[in-house]
Amino acid sequence: MTTNNLIEIALHIPTPDAARTVAYSPIRLDLAGRQPLELRLTAPASGHKLPIVILSHGYGPSNYLPSKDGYAPLAQFWAERGFAVIQPTHASSRVGGLPADTEGAPFFWRERVEEVRAILDRLIEVEEQAPAVAGRLDHGNIAAAGHSLGGHTVSLLLGARLHGEVFYDPRISGGILLTAPGRGGKDLTEENAARFPFFDLDFAHLVTPSLVVCGADDNPRFTSRGPEWHADAYHDGPGARALLTLHGVGHGLGGIAGLDAKETEVEVPDGLEATRRMTLAWLRTILGYDAAAWTSACAALAGPASALGQVEEKSSR
Repeated sequence: MTTNNLIEIALHIPTPDAARTVAYSPIRLDLAGRQPLELRLTAPASGHKLPIVILSHGYGPSNYLPSKDGYAPLAQFWAERGFAVIQPTHASSRVGGLPADTEGAPFFWRERVEEVRAILDRLIEVEEQAPAVAGRLDHGNIAAAGHSLGGHTVSLLLGARLHGEVFYDPRISGGILLTAPGRGGKDLTEENAARFPFFDLDFAHLVTPSLVVCGADDNPRFTSRGPEWHADAYHDGPGARALLTLHGVGHGLGGIAGLDAKETEVEVPDGLEATRRMTLAWLRTILGYDAAAWTSACAALAGPASALGQVEEKSSR
């Protein structure tokens, strides 16, 4: 959807015009000892050396949106403006994931990381199943973005460690953490600390240049700390360069998983549009596509679009 009569303030944040896209689904990668990993690839219909974004979905209450078939508001927006977006159906997906009696269920946090690695390892195979895109992707220019549990997945790939274990992948040049989990352990309630031991991340080794995105009204049930819990990666991670806090939205950031969706606790079209435009600007700058995009977007958010949120940045960039 390129025409959007529901937004007003976010129009002040500059963004390129939309271009035609192509999409392939399902793309399948055979993995040992389990069912194939299914992907969706959405990319511009023309152009070469297209930068890649791997978008990791959350756990979410819906059946279909936590899969390759969700998050169209983000995936389509990014693809229409120059990026090849790859969306895996993670092992944790209800509709297309691994059986509930498989080791690691139901969250499959470790398997999710390995699924992203499999995509990185086999980009040529992904292209072979997408003829209109084959030969047009820039395998050396890759970002990863993740929402909620997907933010946990991406945090590990960006350098965060779990009990000393390293998951960092240097092939990822930039990251976006969308309402990702914060610190675990004692920062969680007793019940959730026991249920989610894999939330106990050490962000001190998160070194990949990253944007952290939070909703000002996102009150996590895992901790009593409040919405600022989702910003821990920014405060602790040396590579987390910027924190975008959006007003009037919660965990769904106004509708990134989809409007009219269970994941979207409050629909805020302008907040969703700000999320889309600001994350796009970050991607364009951090992957070397447009050096001025992020600065221009931040100026608009600090000016005529200031009602939608604010950006905090670390002094050394």
